[in-house]
Amino acid sequence: MSAWSALLLFGAMLALMALRLPVWAAMFIPGAVGYVVLSGADAWLAYLKGMAFARFSIYDLSVIPLFLLMGQLATQGGLSSALFRAAASFVGHWRGGLAQAAVLASAAFGSVCGSSVATAATIAQAALPEMRRYRYDGGFAVASLAAGGTLGILIPPSVVLVLYAIVAEQNIARLFAAALLPGVLAAALYCVAIALLMRRRPELGPAEPRVPWPQRRATLGGVLPVLVIFVIVLGGIYGGVFTATEGAAIGVALTGLVGLLRRQLKAAGLRTALLATAETSGVIFMIFLGADMLNGALALTQFPAHAAEAIGALPWPPLLVLALVLLFYIVLGGVMDELSMLLLTLPVVFPAVMQLELFGLAPEAKAIWFGVLLLTVVNIGLIAPPVGLNVYVVVALARDVPVAQAYRHVGAFLAADAVRLTLLLLVPPLSLWLVQFVQ
Repeated sequence: MSAWSALLLFGAMLALMALRLPVWAAMFIPGAVGYVVLSGADAWLAYLKGMAFARFSIYDLSVIPLFLLMGQLATQGGLSSALFRAAASFVGHWRGGLAQAAVLASAAFGSVCGSSVATAATIAQAALPEMRRYRYDGGFAVASLAAGGTLGILIPPSVVLVLYAIVAEQNIARLFAAALLPGVLAAALYCVAIALLMRRRPELGPAEPRVPWPQRRATLGGVLPVLVIFVIVLGGIYGGVFTATEGAAIGVALTGLVGLLRRQLKAAGLRTALLATAETSGVIFMIFLGADMLNGALALTQFPAHAAEAIGALPWPPLLVLALVLLFYIVLGGVMDELSMLLLTLPVVFPAVMQLELFGLAPEAKAIWFGVLLLTVVNIGLIAPPVGLNVYVVVALARDVPVAQAYRHVGAFLAADAVRLTLLLLVPPLSLWLVQFVQ
């Protein structure tokens, strides 16, 4: 009975999403109806009365709007254009060099942003005109910018990791440290994928003229502010000088100051940054409420506990079970956004994974490693068909490039993602090595 009730709840949620209801409403409505049916209206009202306070009184949630504002201020302050110009001056003279420059700029911008969609949109605005000028294939340009944008949630700080830390009750600083090397690995593999693609189809990404060394050195001035902010914020968090929330607040102040000193952050830009942060934060927090309501109804069906027991009791090697869990997330990521997916499924999946014996890892190390693996598969869902959100974001900016044309070139980046996921799955120290240095 519990399985059928849970399936009805999930089916209702997907049906409401198909009807284009907001994601939070598509989760909240079936959850509310299911809760009333399973437990009664009085119990539902009692649960509803304390649900919002219980969720939003969590102190760590304040880090989300702060990191979002940090990214918005970096965008309005012109840091993205400076980062792309610096990267392009060093690698733009290679075939596909502007695509590699976009990947490197996305990685750098991700260190002060925390959002993949914001990174993809921001770097695309700086890179697309240059790619058009040098006659890059439109689909290849969109695919490389969409893939590079995923580094916005891979390179710490990451909003997805913050959500995982809150739901799984893990240390945010340790998760950030664990994601750093995998994020750098992702950027490197994307650049390798572009280089290999250029050997086979050099017409996709013509080279631009070589930039003289004096001009290259001059462009590095645009990279320095981002490097300073990255070292202060994440160095302070890793070193235990301040908490993640305090670090985010310091990052906001430093990013705003850099924008003012560069005379790029105007009153209109500040207003845009504040409004965009409020809008995105509101969407995320409403998704929290929707997921909490649906998870409350699922808890009444006892489906999460039964599912966790069933997964843990599978007569298969634990690594195979974990691989199947990750495959499930890749498939689910093709039809759901990453925040809804994690908030909805983690209460079921996390306890099951923690029961598995994996490389003899201690519970905290296993939880951190699994968080990085989840971040990786979420990243794949952002560019995988049919609903690769980053692809649609960049296509909206390119306008004349059909989505189908962009998806024809996404395969090279998905292959790089498959290599990275395999390495992270088989070699946990890639994720856990830096964690030992975090206080």
